[in-house]
Amino acid sequence: MRRRRNAKVIATLGPKSSTRDMIQALFEAGADAFRINMSHTSHEHLKTLHGLIREVEQSLGRPIAILADLQGPKIRIGAFAEPPVTLKAGHKFRLDRKDEPGDATRVSLPHPELFSALEPGGEILLDDGKVRLEVEHVTKTYVETRIVVGGELSNRKGVNIPGRLLPLAALTPKDRADLECAAALGVDWIALSFVQRPDDVAETRKLVAGRAAILAKIEKPAALEKLDEIVELSDGVMVARGDLGVETHVEDVPGIQKRLIRTARMAGKMVIVATQMLESMIQSPMPTRAEVSDVANAVYEGADAVMLSAESAAGDFPLEAVGVMDRVARKIEAEQYYRQILAAQRPEPDATAPDAITAAARQVAETLNASAIVTYTTSGSTAIRASRERPNVPILVLTPEIRTARRLALYWGLHCVKTKDVASFQAMVEKACRIARREEFAEYGQRIVVTAGVPFGTPGATNVLRIAWVSQDTDKTARA
Repeated sequence: MRRRRNAKVIATLGPKSSTRDMIQALFEAGADAFRINMSHTSHEHLKTLHGLIREVEQSLGRPIAILADLQGPKIRIGAFAEPPVTLKAGHKFRLDRKDEPGDATRVSLPHPELFSALEPGGEILLDDGKVRLEVEHVTKTYVETRIVVGGELSNRKGVNIPGRLLPLAALTPKDRADLECAAALGVDWIALSFVQRPDDVAETRKLVAGRAAILAKIEKPAALEKLDEIVELSDGVMVARGDLGVETHVEDVPGIQKRLIRTARMAGKMVIVATQMLESMIQSPMPTRAEVSDVANAVYEGADAVMLSAESAAGDFPLEAVGVMDRVARKIEAEQYYRQILAAQRPEPDATAPDAITAAARQVAETLNASAIVTYTTSGSTAIRASRERPNVPILVLTPEIRTARRLALYWGLHCVKTKDVASFQAMVEKACRIARREEFAEYGQRIVVTAGVPFGTPGATNVLRIAWVSQDTDKTARA
């Protein structure tokens, strides 16, 4: 099942997409990976979904990436005696530590550690920014505010404090338990929410202990101040535009998205664009023109993947939403300006043999009009370098490690095939030719460019480039 596009599609599983048949249908419609939102998923259900995805993977013979998205700390107000209450602009409103039902003048804020992060003149946002408060006075037990933008407010709505580094760890006890369950099951990616500082990623990496790749969700302005360090410590980043749009001005989000994609690409890290990409398709079989342009822009910018959230988890048209993303990506990648934009943002190779070989492979493949670049990898580093180059020929990845194949399924342009290990470089070239034919990347008489690290099994040791002809003689030798 070769995709005719390079950008990948991630579908979130939920009430409308949790059966084996629907998961398979989503994959066949174009989903390359599945996200499981741990905010709404018990450990038992996680095990069930993981098992169903692996059944589909086995049935279709294609590696599928599974992303477990940790909830992170959720800052919420308490409850009201008679919800909802109406807050009126210009009135006072108090957030305090009292364990009592609230009213139109006050409500509890059961997060005492936050009081030290607030100061007069600061802003507090409630219910995804629908209600805005200005801090006027702060004590150890309450915060007095003035309502700037009022509205209805009900129980346990979320709280955002933009522009402040909050004294909260990215991992709650629930997150730690969820992480351990997901990693023990064998999910491929762990998404870390509420990242504010590089230490958040470093701590998560210690807990994961190499069992999964780590995706840092960039949704807090504080993370932007340490972006380079966070990207360096992560395997990938997610442009989590939902909270970014609350904690920053909405007009800033497009620029932040471009910055995040560019930073990740320059560092050779995977990058996902997420949140509200096809929001109208939760209830409509067709997207808006603006949503189509939004997906198209992410593809133009060279994002590795675009993601569906509620559209595939709880929407009425999950298959249609995946189909739209698939078609938009294929259409944009065929546009005349697409390659120019990618080439203009291509990172310079590092002064290392692996980077030099990989850059040369792209240049050779494009010069010779080769049918594909074939990379042989155990750890995945060779394939990741090939993806970073964004070549204009397909990339076929051969690996003896199914865990590597699954993890790489999220990277731009990589078509991964699990295959048996090889004993020699010549055997690997013959296998590359044979599988390139079988997977419809090349025909007899065409050339492929093969890269690998010799001796095999040495992570990051890409040091060989070979131009090979796909011929019937090669097939006969391989079968013999």
